[in-house]
Amino acid sequence: MSTEWIFGYGSLIWRPSFDYVERHKGWVVGWQRRFWQGSTDHRGSPESPGRVVTLVEEPGAVCWGMLYRIRTELADGILNELDYREKAGYTRQFVDCHIEGEHDPRRTLTYVAHADNPNYLGTADDHAIVRQIAESAGPSGSNQEYLVRLHEEFRKHSIDDDHVTRLYELLTS
Repeated sequence: MSTEWIFGYGSLIWRPSFDYVERHKGWVVGWQRRFWQGSTDHRGSPESPGRVVTLVEEPGAVCWGMLYRIRTELADGILNELDYREKAGYTRQFVDCHIEGEHDPRRTLTYVAHADNPNYLGTADDHAIVRQIAESAGPSGSNQEYLVRLHEEFRKHSIDDDHVTRLYELLTS
């Protein structure tokens, strides 16, 4: 599978960890970002899983993130690195991603954690999600840091996400 475009909607927004040729703010339609994926390898542990974002299908929803164009000749190596990074439940999936000022969407690769993976935690009350985030940490840092950094990047890039904002406000109140 080869691609020139990658859509990041979580930590790839602030830490893509690969070289890219272009970066654009973009969005996908029919998907929403949710803290429903468990993290036992980055922001939590097997004993105390953290929560990280995934995309969940929702008709009419819009999810903003960052779109990266990579050099085709480097794609296989970059995707192998991303496969390892996203190994705990995420799978490659193509989505149609829009860029401001362009009429036609681009076929873009992203990583989605579906409900059938063993680390999927699913929906929970916002207070329960924030408690879990507040109590979890892993090799990549605290789960709180992940939520705070995501919220900061959204403010920096003028991205509105009610779910992330609600969780951030609960965490910092």
